[in-house]
Formats: sequence, structure tokens, C-alpha cells
Amino acid sequence: MALLPTGVTVVTVADGRDDVGATVSAFGSVSADPPIVSVSVRADGYMAEVIEEVGEFAVSVLGAGQRALAGRFSAEGRPSARLLVSGQAHHRGRRTRALVLDQALAALECSVRLRVPVGDHVVFFADVVDLPQVAGRGPALARWSGRYHSLT
Repeated sequence: MALLPTGVTVVTVADGRDDVGATVSAFGSVSADPPIVSVSVRADGYMAEVIEEVGEFAVSVLGAGQRALAGRFSAEGRPSARLLVSGQAHHRGRRTRALVLDQALAALECSVRLRVPVGDHVVFFADVVDLPQVAGRGPALARWSGRYHSLT
């Protein structure tokens, strides 16, 4: 699967105690009407637990200039998402209160409608409930063959 290029996103959740975030490349559009997306995360990870508990999350679609940020959010033993966005312009989503990156190419706020365990992952299907305004421009960041690349 590493040879299948995918876009790179940061998924964040405000769980009431702290902000949680992770780099996710298993993200996609499922339906246009109504707008539904899917996000797949490791079943044994904290992100799956928090999304299930809170029931909503935000997605920031990363641009090619955000490789370092993708790396920060994918590191093992990562600290709070608030620390990871330190020095990055961001705001809280109106609906989810999750962190949204201002320089993302696109952003979505989502409410979980269905959770499906699949192998070692959990796929969350979610309704898009808001589209936060972001200012990112330029090519997208993609993951291919285990590395980040610019889509131009």
C-alpha cells in the first residue's frame, strides 16, 4: 500500500482535558450528498479511543510546505496537540472546538455517524458539519513510498 499515493491530513480532537492530534493519510470522501468522509486510525491507539468518546473531530488538509508539521503529529509519544501547533497559526473549530490549522489547504469539522472495526484499524464515517475558513494555497502534501512529496 505504500506505493499508493495519498493526501496527508492532521486530525484533531478536543476531548475536554487536552487536545489530541495525529497525522492521518487514510482519509477520504465517501459521499457528496450528504457530505460524508472516512478516517481510519489504529484500533489500539489513543486517537481511536478519543474519537469514539468525543464523537467529533476536525481535519486539516496539509500543503506541501507543511512536511515538518506532518512529522510532528506522526511522532511516537507525541505531546499535546496544543504543543505541536506552537508557532503555527491555528484556531478552534466552531462546532467541534478542535484545533484547525490556518495554513491548511482545506479544513472540515466532522461528527461521527458510524464506527467500523477493520483489522488493526477503526474506520470512522463522519458527517461534515462545518468548513472552517483557512488560508493555505499551493500544492498538496502527499505520502508515497514511505515519504512525503509535493503534488504539483
